[in-house]
Amino acid sequence: MSEKHTIAFYNIENLFDTKDDEHTNDEDFLPTSVKRWTTKRYENKLRKLGQVISQIGEDDVDSPPAIVGLAEVENEHVVKDLINSKYLKHYKYDIIHYDSSDERGIDVALIYNTDVFEVSHSEAFAVYLTKEDGSRDYTRDVLQVTGRLNNEQIHIVVNHWSSRRQGQKETEHKRLAAANTVNQVVEILKKNYDDPKIIVMGDFNDTPYDKSLLSLENESQLYNPFKKISTRDKGSLNHNFEWHLFDQILISTNFFDSKSTQFNLSEAKVFNSQFLTQYHGKFKGQPFRTYVGKRYKGGYSDHFPVYIELKEDD
Repeated sequence: MSEKHTIAFYNIENLFDTKDDEHTNDEDFLPTSVKRWTTKRYENKLRKLGQVISQIGEDDVDSPPAIVGLAEVENEHVVKDLINSKYLKHYKYDIIHYDSSDERGIDVALIYNTDVFEVSHSEAFAVYLTKEDGSRDYTRDVLQVTGRLNNEQIHIVVNHWSSRRQGQKETEHKRLAAANTVNQVVEILKKNYDDPKIIVMGDFNDTPYDKSLLSLENESQLYNPFKKISTRDKGSLNHNFEWHLFDQILISTNFFDSKSTQFNLSEAKVFNSQFLTQYHGKFKGQPFRTYVGKRYKGGYSDHFPVYIELKEDD
């Protein structure tokens, strides 16, 4: 008899509450803004995201994901609202969240089912970037969480690296700096724990074949199953009618050693069920977004979730 656990990552596209936070640039997401971000729209998004999360991996596993890394959450409050929303409140989810100094006021977070995952440690690591004038350029922290998944210790590292908005080459150094931070986190884990099982997940804003992701594979001895999934007509987001696989989950190579772990990797997938997509028009098949620019569409996110399944042999 074997048991499977789903571990997922989801960039949930600007999950902001409707209150003004004077410390962040959240002005676009207020009832008085051009986007008219109202309580009704906020609650609708929570319900829809909860519906998605509850179904990730359901074709192979009876229960919703044991662990889900999240990107683009404004604060702890919105993550708590998410796990208390209609489709998730019946499960025993808890959260890990730290406020970062990101200028847009968005962070990463982790939600986990306390029935199967018991957290023992969590920590946030800053990615140090500077602007051309030498001043600090603030971005999302890297979140590291250690716990026991059905009694086996694993370490999760959650990421949301700098975007390509100013150009891929122009911003590459930022993602390489983030990769360097993750490699340092992995090094710390290897010093502090014996043969640590590590899962690195995130919206990396780079493909599996870019320098930043390859450095994680090479320097931290991580395996990237999403290399096999990346194709021209499949990805986790679509920009200018091109698919990109920026959302990925990597695992330490000791997951392939049966003497080292009770788990083995059975699946790595993009969760792109039809209900998550635009169903007509020129954007048919692309992620059904909450907003396109300032126009409210009422969808889920501009990203599809990604997930892996770990099979546990008795």
